[in-house]
Amino acid sequence: MHLFRCSSNLEDKALTTRVILVRHGISSYNVQKRVQGHCDESTLTEEGRDAARSVGSALQGLAFDAAYSSPLKRARETAELILSTTNITVSQGLTLTDNLKEINLASWEGLTFDEVKAQYPAEYQAWRDRPHELQIDLTTPEGTVPFFPVVELFEQAKQFWRETLPKHPGQTILVVAHSGINRALICSAVGLGADRHHAFYQSNCGISVLNFSGELGQPVQLESVNLTSHMGLPIPRLKSDQRGVRLLLVRHGETEWNRQKKFQGQIDVPLNDQGRVQSGQAAAFLRDIPIDRAVSSPMLRPKETAEIILEKHPNIKLELDDRLCEIGHGLWEGKLEEEIRALYPVELEQWQRSPETVQMPEGENLQQVWDRAIAAWNDIVQTSRTEGDRVPTVLVVAHDAINKAILCYVAGLGPESFWSFKQGNGAVTVIDYAADPETPPMIQALNITTHLGGVLDRTAAGAL
Repeated sequence: MHLFRCSSNLEDKALTTRVILVRHGISSYNVQKRVQGHCDESTLTEEGRDAARSVGSALQGLAFDAAYSSPLKRARETAELILSTTNITVSQGLTLTDNLKEINLASWEGLTFDEVKAQYPAEYQAWRDRPHELQIDLTTPEGTVPFFPVVELFEQAKQFWRETLPKHPGQTILVVAHSGINRALICSAVGLGADRHHAFYQSNCGISVLNFSGELGQPVQLESVNLTSHMGLPIPRLKSDQRGVRLLLVRHGETEWNRQKKFQGQIDVPLNDQGRVQSGQAAAFLRDIPIDRAVSSPMLRPKETAEIILEKHPNIKLELDDRLCEIGHGLWEGKLEEEIRALYPVELEQWQRSPETVQMPEGENLQQVWDRAIAAWNDIVQTSRTEGDRVPTVLVVAHDAINKAILCYVAGLGPESFWSFKQGNGAVTVIDYAADPETPPMIQALNITTHLGGVLDRTAAGAL
């Protein structure tokens, strides 16, 4: 079975490196809304220390083979608090590396963000809209030299992966760093460049889980990004300047065919009892989140998941969109993977390695799924925008393949990256759009399954 179609109970741990990536706790400069960067004057607040301890508590039960941290005080203290709370002894101790330092923002560091906007308006706009083009001049003994901090940060992130991953095949490692470098680590892992630096958000003490099949450039799965529920925050808060629309993308609860690892596709398999429990857990998780609109695939399993969630939001009418139906697996539907391997060995191997190249026998190809799913998604985004400052929240409930296609599109990846995203049964993903339609969306949190039990996604592996 393809490494990244499995659940978090990894099938071949010897070939997989699990990385638990954490941003440092809230710091004095965070509170003051100052630019931190390489500056080491910023220290953890008491709230930041408490949050670091909560990360340690959330990670109880995980065994770490190694731990790495930025040497800057706010990250190093966070890492030390996490390790002391988990009572886990890392054999080599905590390794500090400059490759995890925060982005070097030179003359901006120590200034408030308002001061940066006032003193460097063009550069600040580039930082927001074209991060790969941000240029800050550095003063050196040889004179002033141009410097591209985000581009350099991505090279730094790649260097960390190149040096670290080969040391830890089959192991679990803890990495504690900063917002900017964490984003670069996540983006570079899945093949995104510096132009997509803002694709993923990182909250203070947010937890992300990445599963590497080997070294940088080999397949990687984002199991989850920016989990915050261990701090009493189910989903990340809206940013103060957010003026667009927020979408909650949910995969349906478990079916009996998920449990049996049988391909479902467009066969209308209903939820099983566990799937209804998961849907109820998702409903409780989202109970206090205002929902303004809800859209679902019309198939039984997502529709019932959405209806259970909306029991906590009785004034919202569920809309159905056929374009969100699961991929048509054609002649594979209703078959176990071993049956498909016996009948279609070449096509199955191709699906697991290069899914964008496969035409399902008497079914769909991934481009067809992509075209209809993205059309539906964009229509939902455009018709949900409102005038004024209020940010509407829209629930979208669909399927594994549909959600993966949407996530590739939102992140700026193509269908060839289909397996880079985990979507557990009953998982919640949070995506924010700015008021400006030209601004790329941001994945605030990916594949949240903490409401189903623990940091790791332990939902059924299942087929699609």
